[in-house]
Amino acid sequence: MTQRLADIQQQLLATFFEEAVDALAQIESGLLALDKGKDDPQLREEQINSVFRAAHSIKGGAATFGLQPVAELAHSAETLLDRLRSGSMKPNADVTAMLLASVDALRGLVQWSSSGAKGAAPDASALRGRLDSAAEQMGQGGGYHTAPRAQPRAANDMRTRFKIDFRPKPHMLTTGNDAVRLLRELALLGEIKLEVDHGALPALADLEPTQCYLSWRLELTGSMTRAQIDEVFSWVDMDAEIVIEELRDAKPGTQPAAAARVDEPFALDGQSGSIRVSVSKLDMLMNMVGELVITQSILGELEGDGPIDVKRMASLRDGLALLARNTRALQESVMSLRSMPISTVFSRFPRLVHDLSHALGKQVELKLSGQSTEVDKTVLEKLGDPLTHLLRNSLDHGIEKPELRRERGKPEIGTLSLRAFHRGSDIVVELEDDGGGLDLPKILARARKLGLVGPDEVPSDDVIRELIFAPGFSTAEQVSDVSGRGVGMDVVRRNIKSIGGHIQMSSVTGQGTRTTLRLPLTLAIIDGQLIRVGRYTYVVPLLSILESVEVDRSRVSRLEGRHPLYRLRDDLVPIISLANLLGVAQEDTSNAALLVVVEADGERLGFAVDELLAQQQVVVKSLETNYEAVEGLAGATILGDGSIALILDVLGIARLARLARGGSAGRAA
Repeated sequence: MTQRLADIQQQLLATFFEEAVDALAQIESGLLALDKGKDDPQLREEQINSVFRAAHSIKGGAATFGLQPVAELAHSAETLLDRLRSGSMKPNADVTAMLLASVDALRGLVQWSSSGAKGAAPDASALRGRLDSAAEQMGQGGGYHTAPRAQPRAANDMRTRFKIDFRPKPHMLTTGNDAVRLLRELALLGEIKLEVDHGALPALADLEPTQCYLSWRLELTGSMTRAQIDEVFSWVDMDAEIVIEELRDAKPGTQPAAAARVDEPFALDGQSGSIRVSVSKLDMLMNMVGELVITQSILGELEGDGPIDVKRMASLRDGLALLARNTRALQESVMSLRSMPISTVFSRFPRLVHDLSHALGKQVELKLSGQSTEVDKTVLEKLGDPLTHLLRNSLDHGIEKPELRRERGKPEIGTLSLRAFHRGSDIVVELEDDGGGLDLPKILARARKLGLVGPDEVPSDDVIRELIFAPGFSTAEQVSDVSGRGVGMDVVRRNIKSIGGHIQMSSVTGQGTRTTLRLPLTLAIIDGQLIRVGRYTYVVPLLSILESVEVDRSRVSRLEGRHPLYRLRDDLVPIISLANLLGVAQEDTSNAALLVVVEADGERLGFAVDELLAQQQVVVKSLETNYEAVEGLAGATILGDGSIALILDVLGIARLARLARGGSAGRAA
């Protein structure tokens, strides 16, 4: 029994850590949004309330589980937020910076606590002192009845009246909860009539400062719901006796107070090892399983040794067609269980833009859209770092400082747009800024200095844009904390390619830059093109294929020490012999009948194949798990006839091709 209770406590603690991460993200986004609500008092009040309630949840949960460093810092932040909420102080840049620093410190304490580290927790005493000092300087401000009130919403809102008996247990104060603050929260929901019961108060000599001796009886009138009242007491229900009774004699009238927002369930944590799934998705999965059971019953009726007549064959075909539909629906349902909204990645960027734009002396507005777009969890986990690189580059190199923007006739505040949407079976993420665009002459000059472009070469604009993805390339005059080390864009492309994605950049001088990422929805199942090389079947991910062409042998040329080249319109595309690289018997590549043109590391390559087969979705099975990692192969899959096909890693094939020729696979000279 004791072990079972311990297991339950560990599960609850793990849930608290997940929710704390999400609550901190909610606090961070709420603080950053305060400036946007400065002209709308009601919106600002709702934002402050949302931030306060998230901080209150962290404090209460941490105190419940005995995580005192977390509870103490959250309590100090909550006290300062309470001053904002009561109207005794107004948010400004210094207060926001202090509260954002407390978010960072709380995040570190939560990570330290969840890791099970031994020894002393990270010291946050100095920050707690700053928070407490700021709150103390502002004083307590208004009481219950002077808390800020929103304007009436409608004349016919139905008012409700509740009778509440709130009797804290003596130890409640030791859990980090403050009875007075809870009463302030109730006062924000409506009009309050309060009666204090001090019958348990001892003589002064016997009074213990950490014990709670008072109880309260009150009536609350407004347009709030029972759920909102329950939420106020959500972290003290085990530490107090609470009786809530709705009185039925309420009458229609105006709403005197802004209803406290009932927060939606916490968002998902992209870095955690678990995923919380909505009930609707589970219901959909159960429905699909039920359909499969019905299909099994239909096909089961066809078992036996009876004659195979036309009727039974028709029933068999219908059953198999139904099985195919249900299997596809089940596959989509299971994939949706692993899917998470891309907001789990996007939510970290408002803080990044806020901090970095201030550090660079720039004014930038970040616009997010498509946050509800869902992507497989494994793809999301590998998307954060590339997007962070791209945002930092846009802020540093793209968007100009206010004075330069004024000279160019632009608004002082630059715009950075980040959006996500589905396109076919893929997801597209676009990052666009209205800055100065890519400085192509500067990029070309830097490339000549690094020896990436010959002194007499005159590359096209597209080729110059591709140079920024070269390893070690940077146009920054000096190294800084933001950029200039030349380890950014090549890493971005490599990371995007590692998850089967594609990156493309376009720019207009003086108007801005757009970077487009095209990514698979999942890494477990891919759309593939089946090809035949010799007597073996391989799969090429469709996302990597640009086109397939029938070879015109008059367009094939050879250079000593290089791969054969194929003139495709205005480009020279190296012909890569998959047969030679993979050790498969095949005729000479110069006589290849078909080329599958792919893009790898910004270069076009032509895979010489014997035959194009079908396009189909394939389930990726790891070679490393079941055998060992093989250069040039991303995995394997089982085809419909039971045979095994290897899935090609386009980047790996490109590397093998370079090694085979001792240099770049994509250059003719």
